[in-house]
Amino acid sequence: MRGARAGRPRLASGPVTAGEIREYLRTQRLAVVATRGTDGAPQAALVGIAVTDALEIVFDTVTTSRKHRNLRADPRVAVTFGGSDERTLQYEGIAAEVSTAGAADAAYRTAYYRAWPDGHERLAWPDLCYWRISPRWLRFSDYSAGPRIVERRWPHAT
Repeated sequence: MRGARAGRPRLASGPVTAGEIREYLRTQRLAVVATRGTDGAPQAALVGIAVTDALEIVFDTVTTSRKHRNLRADPRVAVTFGGSDERTLQYEGIAAEVSTAGAADAAYRTAYYRAWPDGHERLAWPDLCYWRISPRWLRFSDYSAGPRIVERRWPHAT
């Protein structure tokens, strides 16, 4: 990336709105989700994602996966997005399991099926589960614009 090699990037002078970040995230279909293993070691997985209006990330997995086990033990998670257009997003948040049925979590499943219509087919899997990640910190970088780097924090959950 050009901006990264040109020295220390400057922070963007104008704010990036949640809408701009949401639109960027919705151009991304895959992300790397990093969790902490039971032995404390980092573990990462590439997952298909969806994004809610509140910038929450939704993905499915199986209950036999390392990430599922890791998130149950420690819901803190880091997610990385990037493409070929010199924009990246680092995202940290808190994960919570989403039910596969019922009204309480229907909006999360709807967001996921909008992004991944074939997700309905996986409902037949015996070990399928969904997770959502609520944002706590993010850093959006656009190296095509000079660079433009913006950080945003959310209050930590109690």
